[in-house]
Amino acid sequence: MSTGRSVAFHTLGCKLNFSETSTISTSFKVAGYEEVDFEESADFYIINTCSVTDQADKKCRKVIRSAKKRNPDSKVVVIGCYAQLKPQEIAEIPGVNLVLGAVEKFNVLEHLQEIDIHNPHSRVVHSEINQLSAFDPSYSLEGRTRAFLKVQDGCDYKCSFCTIPLARGRSRSAKIDQVIERSNQLVEHGIKEIVLTGVNIGDFGNGTEVIEGIKPKKQELFIDLIRALDAHSKVERIRISSIEPNLCTEEVIDFVSQSEKFMPHFHMPLQSGDNEILSLMKRRYRRELYSERVKYIKSRIPHACIGVDVIVGFPGETDDHFNNTFEFLEDLEVSYLHVFSYSERTNTPAAVMEGSVDLKKRSIRSETLRNLSEKKKINYYSQFIGTQHNLLLEQKEIDGSLSGFTENYVRVVMEDSNESMINQIYQVKLKKFHSSGALVGTQTV
Repeated sequence: MSTGRSVAFHTLGCKLNFSETSTISTSFKVAGYEEVDFEESADFYIINTCSVTDQADKKCRKVIRSAKKRNPDSKVVVIGCYAQLKPQEIAEIPGVNLVLGAVEKFNVLEHLQEIDIHNPHSRVVHSEINQLSAFDPSYSLEGRTRAFLKVQDGCDYKCSFCTIPLARGRSRSAKIDQVIERSNQLVEHGIKEIVLTGVNIGDFGNGTEVIEGIKPKKQELFIDLIRALDAHSKVERIRISSIEPNLCTEEVIDFVSQSEKFMPHFHMPLQSGDNEILSLMKRRYRRELYSERVKYIKSRIPHACIGVDVIVGFPGETDDHFNNTFEFLEDLEVSYLHVFSYSERTNTPAAVMEGSVDLKKRSIRSETLRNLSEKKKINYYSQFIGTQHNLLLEQKEIDGSLSGFTENYVRVVMEDSNESMINQIYQVKLKKFHSSGALVGTQTV
């Protein structure tokens, strides 16, 4: 039954946030709320925030202002990582009615009743992150073809630059049978491709219950998850999202190499190509292990796509350190880079380290690596011109043609395509570069 009330959602940050927003929005629909676009007037605005960069405050304030401008009488609720880390700071932003921490965010409907009845002003419901032990399953639909399926949350790593353990708590996971069930639910929605997502998915298998502070021994591992999905999920294509290089084991690589369901696509965060900086970051590997992983992937799956996360301007990063990173990446057989300029995060060890890098220098280093990324991507795409691949058509381009990704994550614009072909997989021959930077493909008989 309809409540006669409308709700709109806005998500900042990672795919994990998007999957959680999707689950929360579903609960509102079940409760009888009408979901409208965030650009429309709504009774309630739910803003799911990020904490990865120092822009969280600025972005959050901008979104809140725009919501209140559309409907001054609306109620604004802020959830997510930023809400967990700095709830009082958010509560002081004009226009905010409710701030929910990580423990409370999936019960937003219940808390809405409290602000409606008892308190029309800003209210904070926030628990310490060590009280968070439950795993809340979620998924998000990206258009009509692809879905992001959350299989893990939180992180037990202590990287010196990262606030995620403070915002999302310790590592915990779904059960394998739950993941399979949800993957098959997505297939019923017509989804052809699922991306497994989490904060640290390679650490899949941590228990959801902690007895007297002792973490239970893992009974299910990441390799068990992907084997089970390969055997029992009805979805046609599965991708692994970002996975730590120390957890992207040879066993995992070997499995993907022989699977028809798991796509030959790995995204491994490097963060720095200099061992001294990796040590300061408290990363759990050195550049030698990263290089070994890349070489092993290419030895088993020569056409595999390998993406890299890298941070520039970390405290203490000298020109020599950066040059080590650049040269390491230049020689590495990877396909593209995701480049981030380091930003200081409160309550992290890195925020008080000596050797802060000038903001202009951070920007120059970012641009240098982005240029390298473009060269890597062009080189990677070029080797597949003249070859045949399976293409999942996902979206319509400005010129009316359709585009999508091959199994090894090459973006392709397909000739002689029409909208009725979206969400279908075709064998295509890759011919040349498109003006958009993708490759042009034509359907083979």
